[in-house]
Amino acid sequence: MKFLDIGEVASASGLPASTLRYYEEQGLIASVARHGLRRQYEPDVLKRLALINMARTAGFLLSDVADILGRNSELAIPRDELRTRADALDKKAQEIKALAGIMRHVAECSAPSHLQCPTFQKLLRVGTKYQSRIRKQKRKEPRAA
Repeated sequence: MKFLDIGEVASASGLPASTLRYYEEQGLIASVARHGLRRQYEPDVLKRLALINMARTAGFLLSDVADILGRNSELAIPRDELRTRADALDKKAQEIKALAGIMRHVAECSAPSHLQCPTFQKLLRVGTKYQSRIRKQKRKEPRAA
């Protein structure tokens, strides 16, 4: 089997070598040999790095990723948590889409002043209520120890 050296893995994954060394320190990936001073990895490390990247993009902490990946090659995917995070991402996407619509209205509004625009006034009120609701929800959430 041909191993990939750290430079090849960095190039193929788009991650700097320093990140690969850090992931190795954290037990997320493992080198299998050295060629001179350069770490060598099995080609499957690229799949593992893709899983790490996907989990990080979804908001998982590296400690969560370590639990998901397991310390051996077995995945321990928390399906219920993934569904919850997917729902949260859907909600965030809807919020971003709504914000984009607001920004378009503000940019294209023909009122002499945005403060004279009834739609803009309504958007301000809705935004204030939304932010208030978010702050209340955050106060109710239990804090991590």
